[in-house]
Amino acid sequence: MSRLPTIFFGHGSPIIALKQNETTRSWKALADSMERPRAILCISAHWLTHGVSVTAQDHPPTIHDFGGFPREMHEFEYPAPGDPELVARVQQLLGPTTVVPSGDWGFDHGCWTVLMKAWPEADIPVVQLSLDVTKSPTEHYALGQLLRPLRDENVLIMGTGNIVHNLRVLQRVDGAPPNPLAMQFSTAIKRAIAENDAQTVIEFAKLGDMARLAVPTADHFWPLLYVLGARHPDDHVTFEPDFIEYGSIDMTTVTLRGDLAA
Repeated sequence: MSRLPTIFFGHGSPIIALKQNETTRSWKALADSMERPRAILCISAHWLTHGVSVTAQDHPPTIHDFGGFPREMHEFEYPAPGDPELVARVQQLLGPTTVVPSGDWGFDHGCWTVLMKAWPEADIPVVQLSLDVTKSPTEHYALGQLLRPLRDENVLIMGTGNIVHNLRVLQRVDGAPPNPLAMQFSTAIKRAIAENDAQTVIEFAKLGDMARLAVPTADHFWPLLYVLGARHPDDHVTFEPDFIEYGSIDMTTVTLRGDLAA
């Protein structure tokens, strides 16, 4: 059995569910390039909790956690099963942190809009892990380190969010140039990832004005820390796709693969 990669998907707007483009094709190509996971553990920017929770239903619901989009967006379903065995394993790995099984959440759009493009058959079990808003970036990264063994158990650890996510300065124009500070921040974070400099990513706020513009709230950035925490020393990194849309939404996907990866 090969070691699976760990992946941070820049998921962008929910409207991507209605699109077929270079981004969605790259997600599918990435999924096709790896061994089929036994299960997927997803950390999405859109499930924020006090304390750590996991989806624990046999069949988690598809959550349409957005407004102002076409009716078709509310009709999408991603009927992947849950995985009680993975829930128990996550609880074991993250101990002594309490991980609460939840029946009140499901697959939010940060999760299913990516999965429906990458694994459209929805036949791989999926569990979502929440983001505890009381934890620091260092603590989020440490949880990712504890989850690392899953990669050798045929479980894909995936985060979804955006390296840059600022809706206040967003330009709803196709082809809008990246905000200069957004581009500077994205470049600095990708350089740190490429150099295996996790501390710079953990301490992103120290990057000053560019960090304040790129990460006005940390929810879309935190999932990246779990993926970097699950990194092995021999992993190499690719950034594909790698661009900023609407001026301030970074669509970069970060893939970490080791020599054992398929």
